[in-house]
Amino acid sequence: MSTDYSFFQNLATEVVIPKDGILSRTLYSDAKLKAIIFGFDTGQELSKHTAASAAIIHIVKGEGHLTFGDVSTDVSAGAWVHMQPRLEHSVFATTPLTMLLIMIN
Repeated sequence: MSTDYSFFQNLATEVVIPKDGILSRTLYSDAKLKAIIFGFDTGQELSKHTAASAAIIHIVKGEGHLTFGDVSTDVSAGAWVHMQPRLEHSVFATTPLTMLLIMIN
């Protein structure tokens, strides 16, 4: 049986943060977008990289440090950013961090 929606009661509980690691889980994917939840333990990072598609990062829980091109900023739960394709960016968790990434095709 298929539905016309995807529902998650609490995104913060959709990923278990591994000790000394990073875990990601795809929550939704179709031809237009992909939603991935990430869990970072303190001190874990995604080093500088780019993506071919536009993307949105939403910090669900915890604190971290984001870099977009030459701009760096501290973030906490509730932070939201839209990135254009091919923008160099990185993520560093200063506490256990849960992040939703939406990639837009």
